[in-house]
Amino acid sequence: MKVLITGGAGFIGSNIADVLIKKGHVVVVLDNLSSGKKENINKQAGFYKIDVFDKKAVKDVFNKEKPQIVIHNAAQIDVRKSVADPFFDAEVNILGSINVLNSCVENRVKKIIFASSGGTIYGECNNSAPNEESKINPMSPYGIAKNSVENYIKFYSAVHGLSYIILRYGNVYGPRQDPHGEAGVIAIFAAKMLKNEEIMVFGDGKQMRDYVYVADVVNANLKALIKGKNQIINIGTSKALSINELVRVMSKISGYSKKAIYKPKRDGELFKSFVNISKAKKLLSWEPKFNIESGIKETIKYFKNVVNL
Repeated sequence: MKVLITGGAGFIGSNIADVLIKKGHVVVVLDNLSSGKKENINKQAGFYKIDVFDKKAVKDVFNKEKPQIVIHNAAQIDVRKSVADPFFDAEVNILGSINVLNSCVENRVKKIIFASSGGTIYGECNNSAPNEESKINPMSPYGIAKNSVENYIKFYSAVHGLSYIILRYGNVYGPRQDPHGEAGVIAIFAAKMLKNEEIMVFGDGKQMRDYVYVADVVNANLKALIKGKNQIINIGTSKALSINELVRVMSKISGYSKKAIYKPKRDGELFKSFVNISKAKKLLSWEPKFNIESGIKETIKYFKNVVNL
């Protein structure tokens, strides 16, 4: 199949592209390289450097390439940036997505797979992990935008017959995640631990997240190519791990011996976020193969080989 990946030079998108190409699919990458990196792009993939909110450019690429499947990953990914600049977040994440959806319909794309966010859409979680029917309560413009795009996708499906799978991810981590950004605590910690620099924890470190390894996310996308239709599916581990426990695991694996420095809690940060993955197991025959220890080992191994972290 010919698969177009928006954000295909980014952390998740480029990992998906590599495996698709390895399995014999034709891949086209659309990315503006604002956060993605050209060196992440598989040499066998077609590449267009454009913004998803550039209506004409998106339309031209779709008209030329005629993809059968679209994996829509392109996004402004920083939750704190979305709070600081909601207009820009909406321009990229909502208007850009509408451009992609319009082109999907015009070119009769068979299915769109959308990277949504279980980590922000559900808001604060209680003791039981939310499933896909749980209340939606995004607490940031980023989460609001993801929820909005989900609703636009449902509209395009109902009115235009566009088939979709929406994957709501937990906190994805692994090779190629940016260690210099504000998001991606595992990548940030890995880089600092390997350089023996101090790491900072905001709050008491008891905040809990559902960390899912990128190879498992790639596998979920592969399953979604052929399984499921017009479904929203959580992708995570169903386990919530505290920052303090994360530091302990990462320190042990990396050989890091310094103590974390604790800073004041950031305003608006969720205390607990994780997702129920029962539906993924049933509909996609998917479940994570990596636990936190095995995923961290692979991540540390990758960052050890990255020059100029």
